[in-house]
Amino acid sequence: MQGPDIKGRSLVNLKNWTPEEIDFLLRIAANEKKNSREGIIKRRFEGKTLAMIFEKRSTRTRCSFETAFGEEGGHPVFLSNADIQLGAKESLEDTARVLGRMFSAIEFRGFSQKMVEELAEKSGVPVYNGLTDDYHPTQALADIMTLSEEFGSPAGRKLCFVGDGRNNVVRSLIIICSKTGTNCTVVSPKALHPEPGLFEEIKPWLKASGAEITVTEDISAVKGADGLYTDVWVSMGEESKKDERVRLLSPYQVNDRLLEMTGNKNCIFMHCLPAVKGEEVTVSVFEGGGSRVWEQAENRKHTIKAIMLATLLNQDVY
Repeated sequence: MQGPDIKGRSLVNLKNWTPEEIDFLLRIAANEKKNSREGIIKRRFEGKTLAMIFEKRSTRTRCSFETAFGEEGGHPVFLSNADIQLGAKESLEDTARVLGRMFSAIEFRGFSQKMVEELAEKSGVPVYNGLTDDYHPTQALADIMTLSEEFGSPAGRKLCFVGDGRNNVVRSLIIICSKTGTNCTVVSPKALHPEPGLFEEIKPWLKASGAEITVTEDISAVKGADGLYTDVWVSMGEESKKDERVRLLSPYQVNDRLLEMTGNKNCIFMHCLPAVKGEEVTVSVFEGGGSRVWEQAENRKHTIKAIMLATLLNQDVY
């Protein structure tokens, strides 16, 4: 599959990835999903190793990286922060240089964006951000893949995120939507709006793609949405803020009434999971005919495999 040459690249966030590079990853992912459905396994990672560093618990991220790499013949190694000297007895720089000499690539899921960036800078191998407090780029790729599968192209579609507008999922959604021409509306209480600085960064991408990014408190802004997206009200590490978040976000629950407010009978529901059904989304919407949460979850694997194929192998392999 022909496209831009991105072998050796890291994915720490999507800011320095062009629309053409993002589209290339999505095309590879679609092909890999087709191969998966047809039972085609090519063993393209034989002889390669992946260090998987996890400070935070994970279901989809860990399973996606581990199965995508392992079924292709590679050897993934799970490392919690209890297993290695990650900035504790040994500096992060030294750990990065050791891992870079032993592994073909590194995945990191944790708290600090600086940590994943330093791993990418010092290790000398591709590094993949499986989630930090700031960004969740592999999730955003799966989100746009899901939207593309439903509507043919994300360009010109309206995706509404309803809930906590300050989290890592929203930041990455805003970035990828601004590059793919997807109109993104964040519906959130003012106290939880995304930080203003991000909107200065995305201006050139909006001008190039024609996308519109809107942030509002007004729940009626979901009108015309092609997709309603939400996330848990209390993110990992913020459990002490639960009472405040429930108070702020209860009016923003995704329920049948909100789905009807879109005025679009083809509107789909999306969630990055895990979900707290009965809080940010009702069971009827989550389990309803418009829900695409399981396709979205599966697409984590295919987009992650696409990232690793594109950054570890030559183009003629895939």
